[in-house]
Amino acid sequence: MLTYPRLDPIALAIGPLKIHWYGITYLIGFAAAWWLGRIRSQREDAPVVREQMEDLIFFGALGVVLGGRIGYNLFYNLPAFLANPLVLLEIWKGGMSFHGGLLGVLLALWLFSRRIGSGFFRLADFVVPLVPIGLFCGRIGNFINAELWGGPTESALGMRVPCEYSPSTEELCERAGTADGLFSMPVHASQLYEAALEGIALFLILWLFSARARPVRAVSALFLICYGAFRFAVEFVRMPDSQLGFLAFDWLTMGQLLSLPMILSGFLLIFLAYRKREAT
Repeated sequence: MLTYPRLDPIALAIGPLKIHWYGITYLIGFAAAWWLGRIRSQREDAPVVREQMEDLIFFGALGVVLGGRIGYNLFYNLPAFLANPLVLLEIWKGGMSFHGGLLGVLLALWLFSRRIGSGFFRLADFVVPLVPIGLFCGRIGNFINAELWGGPTESALGMRVPCEYSPSTEELCERAGTADGLFSMPVHASQLYEAALEGIALFLILWLFSARARPVRAVSALFLICYGAFRFAVEFVRMPDSQLGFLAFDWLTMGQLLSLPMILSGFLLIFLAYRKREAT
């Protein structure tokens, strides 16, 4: 059985200024995407050149941050957002939605593709293999923040978490009959499951698949299918957001509901990709 190491989410504090590990993980993810993009830009079929990578990452970062924050408040925090729209600016409290970030990035890619005169899907196929490293970093940030835990488990991979360390474990602590300050019953470290699947596994799948020229849309389609399937599966062991709970059937979560259109869109895109077989 594993034990959560009580990590401090604040990496550095200088007076009132606090630098959080969660923000640092995002910076690492963007830096990794920039570095990998410069490598991929040397391919003959690349829609961008090395000198355009800085602008592409800037557009993508805006899409991730703005889309992620807006998406979180619309999908997961709507009543609080309607009561006080300024919660959108309270980024220090956390709250990012992958699906909102995805929509933000799609808009950013569409704008950037028009700017450089490239087809949208050619650019998307170039970008999606760069994304999983950022997803991995973000999930590590969730783990450091002690958030997004899974439900109780007797598995050897279960992790004991301090009751007072994360609000998401309070209910589990009560059910286990533990006192404040003691460890909860072991729970799934669902952030690490997602880091392994959405980060490492998805990166290897996309990087190897895109190593050869594929029809336009094929790489983007594989990203949508694999991410959607991985996220849908992990949601079965991840605790639903406390303000939402299960949406239906005592198991359907918002994350699963938002992942279904991704999976269906992915299958549609891969059908179109191999039907038209438009070379990248």
